[in-house]
Amino acid sequence: MKCVDDFRLQLGKSELVPIMIGGMGVDISTADLALEAARLGGIGHISDAMIKTVADRRYNTKFVKEKLALYKYNVLNADKSSVKFDLGRLEEATRLHVEATMGRKRGSGLVFINCMEKLTMNAPKETLRVRMRAAMDAGIEGITLAAGLHLGSFGLIEDHPRFRDVKLGIIVSSVRALQLFLKKSARTQRLPDYIVVEGPLAGGHLGFGMDWAKYDLATIVAEVLQYLRDEHLDIPVIPAGGIFTGSDATAFLEQGAAAVQVATRFTVTSECGLPDDVKQEYFKATEDEIIVNEISPTGYPMRMINRSPAIGDGIRPNCEAYGYLLDASGKCAYITAYNREVAAHPEARKVKVWDKTCLCTHMRNFEVWTCGQLTYRLKDTTNRLSDGSYQVLSAEHVFQDYQFSKDQKLSLPEAPAA
Repeated sequence: MKCVDDFRLQLGKSELVPIMIGGMGVDISTADLALEAARLGGIGHISDAMIKTVADRRYNTKFVKEKLALYKYNVLNADKSSVKFDLGRLEEATRLHVEATMGRKRGSGLVFINCMEKLTMNAPKETLRVRMRAAMDAGIEGITLAAGLHLGSFGLIEDHPRFRDVKLGIIVSSVRALQLFLKKSARTQRLPDYIVVEGPLAGGHLGFGMDWAKYDLATIVAEVLQYLRDEHLDIPVIPAGGIFTGSDATAFLEQGAAAVQVATRFTVTSECGLPDDVKQEYFKATEDEIIVNEISPTGYPMRMINRSPAIGDGIRPNCEAYGYLLDASGKCAYITAYNREVAAHPEARKVKVWDKTCLCTHMRNFEVWTCGQLTYRLKDTTNRLSDGSYQVLSAEHVFQDYQFSKDQKLSLPEAPAA
């Protein structure tokens, strides 16, 4: 019986353990988590979601405070079209985080950055271009384009000197999405170096409608692999979403996948950026508490724990400080929903907004508990302590459990001394 360690992922000159840790924002996939994956011979991601907040927390910068001061005059204005990101400061924040991460890298693995393309930031193309180019300038080894694939993304960086050096990957949830991207980017004469195929059981934003349960990751992966064979394209395929054990991963590798992307089990590791009390909420989650809803202003369904404090919270929009989801016209679905509730309840000190949430504020404050469908199984991967809490794992333990386990077994960590 084989295990994940019997396979290797070949990306250019790098031969890797075929395990990729997904890029969870906002700083949930920390530099520490990504660096552990690289040290162990796999691939780790950092995320550029709300990169200025990440920089302020990690490197004592004042990017958010600076932006709020610039646009404070507009806080009570429903029209947010004037709220823009300073592209120079955005570049500085991205470079700072990537350079600090890459300067600490050890081991034979790789560190990538997850670029969430639905962070439209009131200038979708301009801000995406700056974020990708700054990461390349700062030495990132790969970029995974996620959360709303922009068909022209490669064209935004095709004149960069590292365009054919940095590994470029895309996340898709169907053959159709892959076909559209390859057609659009063909003029750059640059194929993706890898394709992450994300299924319906993934955490956070989904590439499916509310009928997500009709779809199956194994079926989609098989369709993508067949399409690539038919087109004589040799591009590594990396399934993601619901791959909970090493045996789950091995099954995909035997099917022809080049690696797997995993994330849920790493949310409860010490290197993960979630606060300790939130990690315990993930451990405690039951199957019926894991839901898919449409409260994200992006328009994509999103999976989360139904006890997330963000659900129903009617906080005033914080676009002047954040504003990552403002579209090219300075609009956000949460602003519309918030203003509707304020108009309907003029005497209320604080309104409730149930159909959308201020994703920027609540992701920053770790109050949107996005999760994979199998999060309820996390309690089976660790020890319950005498106080009723669950033992937090190390990223090394989880990584190696994926790498070496067989027969659907889960390896529990060594229990702490009494």
